[in-house]
Amino acid sequence: MRFKTLLLICAITLAGCESKAKKVERLQAQYNAEYPAYAKDCLDEETTGSARMLTGKKLSNEEMATLETRKKERDARCKPQADHLAEIQRQILAAQQ
Repeated sequence: MRFKTLLLICAITLAGCESKAKKVERLQAQYNAEYPAYAKDCLDEETTGSARMLTGKKLSNEEMATLETRKKERDARCKPQADHLAEIQRQILAAQQ
């Protein structure tokens, strides 16, 4: 009888681990599907301004103000996507524990 009880407990534990792995897999697939669009819309523009500054090109005050305005607009537009992706990452980490 004890052996059957132990076997049942082990089976339940393994079933729980498998569903946890499936959850991580599902969340990772969701993240991988959503991230490329976010990166294209929200990250590429950011790096172009940085690359220009790394070349040593001096920007006028007007150009700096334009870049700052674009950055604020991009941040406002992309924040919901960034927050959503961060939430998926948190869920992945929680499911892995």
